[in-house]
Amino acid sequence: MSKYWSDFVHQLEPYVPGEQPTMSKLVKLNTNEHPLGPSPRVIEAIREQADARLRLYPDPDSGQLKEAIAGYYADKGYGITRDQVFVGNGSDEVLAHLFLGFFKQDKPLLFPDITYSFYKVYCGLYQIEYDAVPLNEALAISVDDYLKPNGGIIFPNPNAPTGQLLPLRDIERLLQANTESLVVVDEAYIDFGGDTAIALVNRYPNLLVTQTLSKSRSLAGLRIGLAVGDAALIDGLNRIKDSFNSYPMDRLAIAAGKAAFDDREWFEKGCDLVIQQREWLDEALSQRGFEGLPSAANFLFTRHPKHSGESLARGLREQGVIVRHFGKPERIADYLRITVGTPEQNQALIEALDTLL
Repeated sequence: MSKYWSDFVHQLEPYVPGEQPTMSKLVKLNTNEHPLGPSPRVIEAIREQADARLRLYPDPDSGQLKEAIAGYYADKGYGITRDQVFVGNGSDEVLAHLFLGFFKQDKPLLFPDITYSFYKVYCGLYQIEYDAVPLNEALAISVDDYLKPNGGIIFPNPNAPTGQLLPLRDIERLLQANTESLVVVDEAYIDFGGDTAIALVNRYPNLLVTQTLSKSRSLAGLRIGLAVGDAALIDGLNRIKDSFNSYPMDRLAIAAGKAAFDDREWFEKGCDLVIQQREWLDEALSQRGFEGLPSAANFLFTRHPKHSGESLARGLREQGVIVRHFGKPERIADYLRITVGTPEQNQALIEALDTLL
């Protein structure tokens, strides 16, 4: 705290990211990182760029990366073009720009009450009015709860931290009922078990889809995010970006992101591993009495009826296994969010739980 702070800084409640511990011999299952490393083609692309050209500014439009993203989704039959793609320094930056550019409205922004906690942080930063819509009794998003006046809607799909998926038919119903406001689908985890709403972009100009390369493409340490939507929405994001930082993507990130989208075989191999291990881990937890929500993400959201979430998280940590325990709100106080790790990490988790239980 400093006497030079403005009153505005005092009012902010910053986002608290997952812990990044430095201790060795740790089973780290708390921040939803991919159990596999990035594609070897990504590493090679970075090496090829690590030369004297680093003295030059990167392409401010990140053209090669946009082309790779558009090509990937065009090949899936979605008809996406380069002018429908925006990229930024992690999906958090992309979200920050769209909150500022689209959600400062006369009516409140709608998002779930249990969701990615950065949404409330952005509302505080940009002074955006919001309405946190409660999840239903199954801790799922109910579309009917969003059929009311709003200045925009945003939610993760699958939702975080619950991992539950909203089908495309429900997203389409939401779009049809909110033609006068923007609907943002935040798809950080979509590649682990759902159908992307990018398939709907060319039918609904009020839809913007965000994604990250941190999860399914194993690049959390490089920071690459994207948005896909109507070209007019992307133009608005570019206006925000070029009023803030014309060079958010460095030369290494552009090359690495392109390589990650180009190596589809490695990407699919990694997703298959996570899905397989998620099913194995879910069954192993169920056999030990855990009650989990259905997950389409690379994590499980689960609880044990005879043990508090706090005590389980503490006990696991004492054995060198870290998972995420939120504690609030009260409805999820006993839940743990457990990242799906490698087979060896998942086995270590189960052995630690056997000791505790």
